[in-house]
Amino acid sequence: MTWCMRRRSGTICLSLAFITIFLHLLLALVTLSFPHLPCDSPLPPKTHVRDLAHTSYTSVGVRGLAEPPTDTVQRDSSNQDGEREAKINVQRLPYKHLISKGGKHGLNNNTVRVGNQTEPWESDLLKLKALFDHPLYNMPRPAVPEDDWLMKVKPKVKPIERSSQMWESDTQDGYDDVQWNSSSSSQPPWLRFHLGITRWELYPHRDPNMELLTQQLPTHRIVSTMQKSGGTQLKLIVSFSNYGQALLKPKKQERDEETNYNLYYFSDFERHNAEIAAFHLDRILGYRRIPPAVGRLVDVVKEIKDVTTDRKLAKTFFNSPVGNVCFFGQCSYYCSTEHAVCGNPWDLEASLAVMLPDISLAKRRSWRSPWRRSYSRSKLTKWETDPDYCATVKKTPPYDKGTRLLDFIDLVILDFLMSNMDRHHYETFEKFGNNTFLLHLDNGRAFGRHSKDESSILAPLQQCCKVRRSTWLRLHLLSLPQYHISDVMRASLSQDPLHKVAPLLSEPHLAALSRRLKTVLETVSRCQEQHKDGGGAEDVIYDDLVDLK
Repeated sequence: MTWCMRRRSGTICLSLAFITIFLHLLLALVTLSFPHLPCDSPLPPKTHVRDLAHTSYTSVGVRGLAEPPTDTVQRDSSNQDGEREAKINVQRLPYKHLISKGGKHGLNNNTVRVGNQTEPWESDLLKLKALFDHPLYNMPRPAVPEDDWLMKVKPKVKPIERSSQMWESDTQDGYDDVQWNSSSSSQPPWLRFHLGITRWELYPHRDPNMELLTQQLPTHRIVSTMQKSGGTQLKLIVSFSNYGQALLKPKKQERDEETNYNLYYFSDFERHNAEIAAFHLDRILGYRRIPPAVGRLVDVVKEIKDVTTDRKLAKTFFNSPVGNVCFFGQCSYYCSTEHAVCGNPWDLEASLAVMLPDISLAKRRSWRSPWRRSYSRSKLTKWETDPDYCATVKKTPPYDKGTRLLDFIDLVILDFLMSNMDRHHYETFEKFGNNTFLLHLDNGRAFGRHSKDESSILAPLQQCCKVRRSTWLRLHLLSLPQYHISDVMRASLSQDPLHKVAPLLSEPHLAALSRRLKTVLETVSRCQEQHKDGGGAEDVIYDDLVDLK
């Protein structure tokens, strides 16, 4: 019996020994299967913006403003070669006033790790952050003069006149009780947005209110809806419980669905994702001339049908044969049962763009585009047949003085990048006269085709050969590997709520952005070549940064 017990104990010990050896071998095998990542090298010493002021800008290449130091970005050999060949034709330009007080804004926060060290999506977000941290997007600006604000808060008055400076309301059903005064802490994000509009932009680059505004648009309670009058396609005005309003454009087609080649540009559907993507691209280009637009999943029944105050709209709701809730509204062309907008079964994707201040408070002027298309299937306009058409435009107000033509060229570049052929008019705020920025509104027909680049959109740039230096430098910046326009656009759109459903732009559309950006830069280079005998870059590149020298 004792012998049996000893034999059994020995067998157990031997089995445990074998199990221990097996587990050690398995652990070693698993450890060896993981890739060996190199240790991160220490960051280089801080590079001050002051160093950019002494950078040489020649016709051969540019370093500094349009490209960060090579040791601040870890990249593979192919990216190094690409950066080495990156060139810009620009004459020497010392930006000594790019230094803010203290001069201690380094570029180390532009570090982007690629390859095996960072996931592609995370790398894109780092590129976006590096882009917005770049000095070109953070130039010091003087204080805004009082007359350059679009709207003003009334000054404090006596207590007996309290009603003239404070808005109090608790009478409208569905709306929140509010008490707004001159203190920004009491104002909702949409009102702060309105009060922040200036002569030169809709919102500043580092505006903390943008985050609050874009968070509220997809989540805030909708208390009423009505169809917006005018236009060829269905769009709604929605009102929120905090008295804010937004323009709603519903989903009409799938993200990866290209516009039919047999359709003319004026017959194309408006796309909700195009409105959202246009806002992001406008911000990436540094314009900030498109009102914030955000995606939202809307309940067709609870957030549109049940709260609409529009009787004509209410009559157009119906259930489709498969049980989806649909509606079509009333408009010029695409408002019928054949073009109905349907939920799934009641969830509907839509874009929500913040409404600008009411025209009773801030009047806007509509301007016909000099390069407007004929909107005919056969007729051509003068700019399509006359290569010297720009000379005529330059003699015509308001393009004969100021920066209006340069503002329009900025808009043309935006439209070409997103392939928007439907720019027949643009608007400005009447208060600022001709000396102000252009509002880049109504972009629903953009991003229709990724497989074709419509070169005619660039006609104003090709014929006038004029572009802002700040615009040109930012375009070149976006052509570099560390700030690639496709990558930063992908990252920016990934922050929209509808990205959880599907990417707002398909990869072919993102690739088209890079291809079109190259075309814009090549067009400017050809312009410089054509004008090299008469001054070259100085004739083509308008130095809007001259005050920062």
